[in-house]
Amino acid sequence: MPGEKEKKKAEGGWADLFKKEDWLAVWLGFLIIALILLGVQVKLPGFKWTTGGEFTKLIATMTPVVDGVVKAAGEKQEADLLAAATGLKAAMGTGDRKAIGDAAKKLGDVGKQAKDSGLKSRADTASKGLVTPAGQLPGKVFSGENIWRAILIGIGYLILATIGIALMGAPVGKFMVGFPVVYILAWLSMVIAGNYTVTYWGLEFVLWALFLGLFISNVLGVPGWLKEGVRTEYYIKTGLVILGTGILFGEILQAGAYGIIQALLVVSVVWYVCWWLAKKLHVDDDFAAILATGVSICGVSAAIAACGAIQGDKKKLSYVTSIVLVCAVPMMVLMPWIVKAFEIPHVVGGAWLGGTLDTSGSVVAAGALISDAAMKTGVIVKFSQNVLIGVAAFILAVVWSFKAGALTGERPSARVIWERFPKFVLGFLVASIFFSFFLSTGTVKAVGGSLSGLRTVWFALAFVCIGLDTKFTELATMEGGRPAAAFLVAQAFNVFWTLILAYILFGGYIFPAPVIK
Repeated sequence: MPGEKEKKKAEGGWADLFKKEDWLAVWLGFLIIALILLGVQVKLPGFKWTTGGEFTKLIATMTPVVDGVVKAAGEKQEADLLAAATGLKAAMGTGDRKAIGDAAKKLGDVGKQAKDSGLKSRADTASKGLVTPAGQLPGKVFSGENIWRAILIGIGYLILATIGIALMGAPVGKFMVGFPVVYILAWLSMVIAGNYTVTYWGLEFVLWALFLGLFISNVLGVPGWLKEGVRTEYYIKTGLVILGTGILFGEILQAGAYGIIQALLVVSVVWYVCWWLAKKLHVDDDFAAILATGVSICGVSAAIAACGAIQGDKKKLSYVTSIVLVCAVPMMVLMPWIVKAFEIPHVVGGAWLGGTLDTSGSVVAAGALISDAAMKTGVIVKFSQNVLIGVAAFILAVVWSFKAGALTGERPSARVIWERFPKFVLGFLVASIFFSFFLSTGTVKAVGGSLSGLRTVWFALAFVCIGLDTKFTELATMEGGRPAAAFLVAQAFNVFWTLILAYILFGGYIFPAPVIK
């Protein structure tokens, strides 16, 4: 009936801008970005901490390194450097963390003036290895001031998120009861991940957030009063909009075409392989698309974008996000070890990590276990893949619109395709373009730390919710385990295919190897 059509149009259209989760995540992300750009000061809580026992072991590990600097400085007749290194060695003998931190910082400053480049590098390694851990006292993380900072951010997030919940027409009271618990779990995950040993092994907050959520959902059970605060997509979509501020086209292009080429070849080939495998195992089209997009681009974020584009089943999305994160754990630990054990060139290893690990944080953590060059290369490749989230979402929105049209006999219009396209991806792209081309480098750097920290909180909330939404019994039984089989085989192919590409593009065997230090 004409009247019903007009009513449906009125309910959609402009009204969607302030009622739909996708748009509300965009506005929330833009609001946070705008507040930071306008000069609102946010004091982020600290999460890094090193216990006394860990620092004592670190001193033992770094002693030969410092001894080497003392010996080399004497041989090279670098008097100032010799004095600084000797002072650090004496401080290490006392075990006083403040004295060690001060002496290590002095060594780093003096080392920059060293004439010998090799000695300069060794002094820098010794300094960096001790300066930061020396100041990471557990008491700072659990101090009243630091906890109050976390509480203030939690209150701010509760207010902002509640406005969106109210506009969506969801139960505000129930959300306000559940959100603080989810936030506390997210905070706890970041505290655990901030420990020195945990950081060393690259076990980032994403995994701890997931584990905490999984423990509650599978062992204790999720109480009814908490469920309204479990809003995975709302949180991660907001975080992804803010993530756009860190995806700078200029940096990707300056790094050369290699990262972009690898990203295109990894995404296109791995996507097709996963899709083909899923179809061979009789997995339905929607499930196959979410699986393929998740494994080929960047895990959870890409899977959510794909699910939005095809208007897929939320249970299937939860399944994919869970299996992505569970698979990430052994990969984060084993891949850096493989790079070192098989003496894979660090730039190649970084490109391998960037093409296979599913979050930027995991790439940074795993790359840092190898070298700075590996970490930088990995980030370049990962950012190149992240840009393709928008491309994938658009293609899927178009294809699924035509699929739906084939069933109804109607050719899909541009409006239908627009309605399918995930709006938070648009927010991600707008933020990326704005920060890439309309802001000065100085401004981008000045606000980068605050935006990164705030984005991390949104992601921590989302990954806690993924755990709370996941039950192992459902993972094991959904469609007879066939989607999991398709994902695991595709991920294995991804690991080998990306390593081959990394060698071809970054190894210097066919093309000149890029210089990344």
